[in-house]
This record gives sequence, structure tokens and C-alpha cells, in this order.
Amino acid sequence: MNDDMIIDVLKEMSRILKDEQILLDVPMKEHTSMRVGGKANMLVLPSSVAEIREIIKYLCKINIPYFVIGNGTNLIVHDSGYDGVIIKLSDNFSSVTVNENIITAKSGASIVSVSNLACHNSLSGLEFAAGIPGTVGGSVVMNAGAYDGEMKDVVFETTCMDNTASVVRLCFEELQFDYRTSKMQKDNLVVLEVKMMLREGSRDEIKNKMKELNKRRREKQPLNFPSSGSIFKRPAGYYAGKLIEEAGLKGYKIGGAQVSDKHCGFIINTGTASATDVIELIELVKKRVFEASGVMLQQEVKILGG
Repeated sequence: MNDDMIIDVLKEMSRILKDEQILLDVPMKEHTSMRVGGKANMLVLPSSVAEIREIIKYLCKINIPYFVIGNGTNLIVHDSGYDGVIIKLSDNFSSVTVNENIITAKSGASIVSVSNLACHNSLSGLEFAAGIPGTVGGSVVMNAGAYDGEMKDVVFETTCMDNTASVVRLCFEELQFDYRTSKMQKDNLVVLEVKMMLREGSRDEIKNKMKELNKRRREKQPLNFPSSGSIFKRPAGYYAGKLIEEAGLKGYKIGGAQVSDKHCGFIINTGTASATDVIELIELVKKRVFEASGVMLQQEVKILGG
């Protein structure tokens, strides 16, 4: 966006949102878990469906690119930044309610906090999510999962918004959940609210299972470094981390980006990585693994801008 466009967009955003909900010239490394990336022209923090609707309608009307994020845990933004508006759904859009065995969560709620709430209410089914760092919305869009559990196991309804700012409600049969994907991802729908059906259980058993899964995470994953979690999808019949290690890439570095020597499925920021370092390392890993095994890895992480 040029300066005149930014001024026009800012005027309209100021009509829809409060000043503290609008950020300009935003370093995206502050809003992504990999801690890399250039600046976005603008980042907005809506707190209601009405605000989200007005923002999307306006941006589509004037043909300004926008991208919706949660906590940025599955996202890398190019060093050149993003020429458009980032709509961040997190703390401002994160209410959660419990009604018997059904949890209803706004998309910006932390999936960890929702799994803890489920435990507090003696509801089982979300233990696998106790260490997933993203939001409910992001977790549903990519059908996040770990330790034999996935969001598709508990989600039975979502409320979404399409790029015409129309609100649609989708039941389970319409969600098209598959490995690390969903209808929301395929059709670029913005998740607004998610309903999850859990099972009654023993609070102590649920808590112990969550503790055990988090212990396994700490032992096997490089949680002490910034990362985007698993960079690649699991290829059918293989494990991405094992293929990467067998290709001789364990600990391999480009700049400040490194294939973790603790879990080769992770690329970590050792402290000085740029987005370019990370993206170049992703491409090198794909090339070397294909040369070594004939398997073409597909990235799970989204790359924005460039």
C-alpha cells in the first residue's frame, strides 16, 4: 500500500476500531513464534464478529490484501514484509464457555487454555492439545494434532466468515477434515467460533495424561528455541524427521536457522535467524530429502509475503 492508501485505510479502521486495536508498520517477528519476518503495513485486533465483518467488507471493497492470524505459530513472513493488513484474532477474541460436555470457544482462544479448562471441568478429549501453542481457530483450520489426537476428534461445528463477510455455520460433515487440512483452509474461511464435544472423565486421570504428554514434548522437541513446530507434514508411510536425519541434515544451519538436532522435523531460530534463512533451509531440506529418498516433503508452515 502507498502512503495515501494507508491513510485511507487507517481512517476507516479508526471508525471501526479503537486506537489501541490498530498498529502500523508492525514487525511480524513480534507476532510469529519463529520470531522472524519483516513489517506489515497494518495489524488490527478486532474484538467482535461485527468488527471482523466490517474490516473484511471494507478491505475486499477496495481490494486491499488481508491475512488472518491467531498466534502466528504456523506462519513465516518474508523479510520483505506483508503489503496489506494483518487481522489478528487472539486475546481480544477469546471467550470460552462450558455447557455440560460442550465447550464453545471464540477462535482467538488459546487451545492450551481450552484444554486446561476442559481438565478443570473433568472433560476428556483435548489432552493431546495441552502443549499445542496456537489458537483454537488456527488449530481447527489445520486440523492440528499430536499423540494420536486431532481437532477433528472433538469439533462438531464451526461458525466462519467467507471473503464476502457472510457468516456461515458448518456441521462436522461439512468441515472436510483431513490430515493437517480442512474446508476452512481449502476455502480460505475465517473461523469465528468452534464447538467441541468432549467426554466426562476423571479430572486426575486427565491431568496426569496432560502432564505425561507435555513431559514427552519437553524430552523430544526443542521447546527452548523459537520455532513454528513441525515444519513438514508427515509423508504417507514415513516420518519427516527421520527422512531429514537420514539425509544427513541433523543440526544443519543456514545463517541463524537450524534443523534441530533434538527433533529433525523442527527448524529453530538459534537467535539470529532471518526469514530468508528459514525459507532457504526449508527449500534445501526438501531438495536433499528428495535426492536421498525420493520423497518430496510438503511444508505444514505457511509462508506469507515475498
